[in-house]
Amino acid sequence: MRLTDSLEEQASLELVLEESKPPLPPAARRLHYLLATPFRYRPHISSRFRAPLEAGVWYGAEALRTALAEKSYWRLRFLLDSPATPDLKPVPHTAFGAAVRTAAAVDLTVAPLARDASVWTHRVSYQGTQALAALARQAQIQLIRYQSVRDPEHAACAAVLDPAPFGRGKPHSQHTWFIAASRARVRCAQDERGGASWEFTREQLV
Repeated sequence: MRLTDSLEEQASLELVLEESKPPLPPAARRLHYLLATPFRYRPHISSRFRAPLEAGVWYGAEALRTALAEKSYWRLRFLLDSPATPDLKPVPHTAFGAAVRTAAAVDLTVAPLARDASVWTHRVSYQGTQALAALARQAQIQLIRYQSVRDPEHAACAAVLDPAPFGRGKPHSQHTWFIAASRARVRCAQDERGGASWEFTREQLV
């Protein structure tokens, strides 16, 4: 809206942007953009269950604190990888809930897969988890439940490999959190002036 003078101009600009993006996979076209977007791209940067340029993965957490810890890690990682960048001021992020249902899932937190927890929870190497995700896709597994590495309480996360488990197709309970990061800690607050908050130190996240 800051770049345009009317809603018509904004709609035209949005259309240009949409046409420049990769097409959504057919199974994701029914979904709200917050759920569909991860399946649209094949980023060069890898993540725990996705190697570079592989099909997208939607990451979620069973607790809000866990989701904020995971996001905080990537804000801190950005600072650590760019030494000349100043501390990141509070930036609004949308937190939301989403329901997933599938029988095609694996849980790395219970036996027998829990015996390899040191592989699934390695803090820097994603080689084992990416290999597992590749096998899971071949077996048409749609979801991987795993223990968060960044959350100090190590609650559970989910890596959704396929859009199908999002039955209703829309997120719910949307609200805004402000995230500010330095190289020592990341602060998450529901209001810039206070309110509910969590703080994660560099030692906890890295």
